[in-house]
Amino acid sequence: MSDPDESRHPSVPAKWDVIERETEYETGWYDGGYDLVEQPDGSEKRYYWAELPPAVVIVAKVDGTAVGSSGSDTEGDRLLFVEQYRPAIRERHLELPAGIVEDGESYTEAATRELEEETGFVPSTTVLLQEYAVATGVLNHDRAVVYADGLVPGERALDTNEFLEVTSLPVDAALERAREQPANDSTISALLLAREDGLL
Repeated sequence: MSDPDESRHPSVPAKWDVIERETEYETGWYDGGYDLVEQPDGSEKRYYWAELPPAVVIVAKVDGTAVGSSGSDTEGDRLLFVEQYRPAIRERHLELPAGIVEDGESYTEAATRELEEETGFVPSTTVLLQEYAVATGVLNHDRAVVYADGLVPGERALDTNEFLEVTSLPVDAALERAREQPANDSTISALLLAREDGLL
């Protein structure tokens, strides 16, 4: 059986040959470099990349009475958020809890660990909603969205570079608030996926 991609693009080979792969720098966060690639027309071009470990973003629903919120109605379900300053862009952002997937962890295991570390809540249930590649023109980085429910108090344990304020928003107000500037891709896309799957 023929590959449908080949019928649509008969001149494009299934695999572009990588002539050379060069890592130009390594950091504690990511590596950067380029691939020298032979393109379909036979020409050669450098494609630059940054490589990051996989990450997970958590849409965590919690009973409003469990988190409280001064000056706000705590009845009904709310979503957990963290607010933090992002030095790379010099802005303070309201974001969903998130973090790096450690070696040997599944996305749901990482979500459980990160949620407790950042917010002090442990989920009873986690569901992987979506795994996808991020900014494919320049990044080698996979991200997943995990939905968490049945939250109970745990023990918060922030990393040395994490200065987070935990807050919560009513479920029906979360997406609108997330779209206010400054907005970020991981929070908006995760909320949209959860809503599309009927979880919000």
